[in-house]
Amino acid sequence: MTVHPSVQAWREARRGLDFTDCSIGFVPTMGALHAGHRAILERAWAENDRVVLSIFVNPTQFNDPADLQKYPRTLEADLALAAEFTTDVIVPTPQELYPDDYCYRVTEQELSREMEGAQRPGHFDGVLTVVLKLLNLVQAHRVYLGEKDWQQLQLIRGMTKALYLSTEVIACPTIRGADGLALSSRNARLSADGRVRAVDFPKILRTAPDAASAALKLRFAGFDVDYVEDRDGVRLGAVRIENVRLIDNVRL
Repeated sequence: MTVHPSVQAWREARRGLDFTDCSIGFVPTMGALHAGHRAILERAWAENDRVVLSIFVNPTQFNDPADLQKYPRTLEADLALAAEFTTDVIVPTPQELYPDDYCYRVTEQELSREMEGAQRPGHFDGVLTVVLKLLNLVQAHRVYLGEKDWQQLQLIRGMTKALYLSTEVIACPTIRGADGLALSSRNARLSADGRVRAVDFPKILRTAPDAASAALKLRFAGFDVDYVEDRDGVRLGAVRIENVRLIDNVRL
């Protein structure tokens, strides 16, 4: 595994012979890798000749500066987890990815304004902009994204289609703990009691008869509810517990 500490180092490597006549799978992340990321990397490894991982805490998708500061940065542990299923890791800086100071950005006008977008104004502009930059840099045949971020997945799919990008978007199933809670870097910020209580989140999403009932049950269970909505056979929700924000979705 080769770590490319800058965009320039990566671009020089990407032009090299190692990438000639081989398929490339790409896994974009913000680090703080866990078993869910490992499963995505493992699939990419099985389906491509080379696997590229990016680790970049993207400042433009945080509408709350405090949330950006709290986001865990665990590069050494991330590299150790990725080593078995990754050939290349890109670790760019914000200055490299935003030399224009974020003057140019990607904006979607419909789905990005709802659910997560309504709760976090500008969030998806940041997501789509950084993903487009990374896709242009990596020039991968396939990009692998988790289904836990369902809305993000749909928006990236739409962007690649609208902008005629050649990279295929591969959706990877949500990985859950034995108790059913979706794996997330944010789970580590929960207390032991909060971790136990958080298990009710996916359980209620899955068992409630409709979105309104799910939201009501979640409030009774002690969650602050940002939204619960049913879309295209999927129930999506965002809640807060112990001031930690969790998102999840289940198929209906």
